[in-house]
Amino acid sequence: MSKKNHSPTPSNMMGLVLTAGGARGAYQAGVLKRVSEIPALNKKASPFKIITGASAGAINGAAIASHNSDFTKGAQTLVHLWSNLNFSQVFRNDPKSLAQTGVKALLDFSLGGLTGAGRLKSFVDASPLRQFLQQHLDFSGIDEAIKAGDLHAFGVTATGYHSGKAFTFVQGQAGHALWNKSRRIALPAQLTVEHILASAAIPLVFQPIELKAGESVAYFGDGAMRLTTPLSPAIRLGAQRLFAIGVRCQDSAESLHRSELSTEEDYVTKLECPPFSQICGTLMNAIFLDHLDADLDHLKRMNAFVAAYQALEKKLPAVEQEFATHEPMRVVKPLVISPSADIAVIAKTLEHRMPRSIRYVMDGLGQPDEKSADLISFLLFDSAFTRELIDLGYHDASQRIDEIEQFLFE
Repeated sequence: MSKKNHSPTPSNMMGLVLTAGGARGAYQAGVLKRVSEIPALNKKASPFKIITGASAGAINGAAIASHNSDFTKGAQTLVHLWSNLNFSQVFRNDPKSLAQTGVKALLDFSLGGLTGAGRLKSFVDASPLRQFLQQHLDFSGIDEAIKAGDLHAFGVTATGYHSGKAFTFVQGQAGHALWNKSRRIALPAQLTVEHILASAAIPLVFQPIELKAGESVAYFGDGAMRLTTPLSPAIRLGAQRLFAIGVRCQDSAESLHRSELSTEEDYVTKLECPPFSQICGTLMNAIFLDHLDADLDHLKRMNAFVAAYQALEKKLPAVEQEFATHEPMRVVKPLVISPSADIAVIAKTLEHRMPRSIRYVMDGLGQPDEKSADLISFLLFDSAFTRELIDLGYHDASQRIDEIEQFLFE
């Protein structure tokens, strides 16, 4: 919480952190659907007083926040949104639209130095996504949940293309925290579909979105680009406990890591030089998937430090005076749910569901092995894929439902 805003917040507030991941965001819908079926939550207010999200997590967060007074309805809305998704609702993939993009790229890359560049804003036209989100998200519900006291704050993070900073736009109760750090800024906002589009604008793939920032207007893209600490906005907004949903299988990540560290005797086959598609997938991983694990490790270290400090504070009153002007610190308890299966492998089995024109472009980038098909998994906006992920999220939450219920109500 910023030193400029130390307003008191309700005690023991639960935060929901929804990470980025493109089409992988459907996994979060499955988790939340199962959580909403806990008897104590059925048709009741959401247990999450604070909700933060970036990219696909911003879409999911908006669905829950807009129905925060009826968690069951929010989860059902989210499942409906993802389970009926298709490519044409996210971006234009007709031959004419793709041809226009190709011509712009050709002119910019071949003649831009002579005739001027700047024709190409993105590789696809994502204008259909605006209409799709307007049909499925009711932003008036956010205000209603705030007025009813069921929601303290909802924060959506987007990346400023001019400053390169992570901007978290916050709609919440009066006195909610704001901050202005070297790489992170929080601004009060009346959230709209434009904020969600900005947060979900995958770099290069989707066009930048214009938003008002303070007294100026600037352009923004995917919130995951600069949000290297995805847990931070919820903590700064006052959460004492965090329920976070990631979209990366830890076992698969460790398996790939072990293959790179194997000795010569361990090799079954020599690792091949990665195709361009695999390099792009790794770049997407760096933007979308790698931050949660690192931030969780950081939170655990900070919890240990804060616990030690609090023990010392009781013995040495002078310590309290020394740190009285610093930001208040507290232990924050996390619970993270992540996929039990490799989403890249699931995507590889369903890549034939991509539109022929998109698949043609993807084939031109080279074929990665199934465990490295991450690029496909971010862009496979198809109901067959998203329903698989919803089922996976539901299964994973069911396997840990007793732990989740205890965490939510302890």
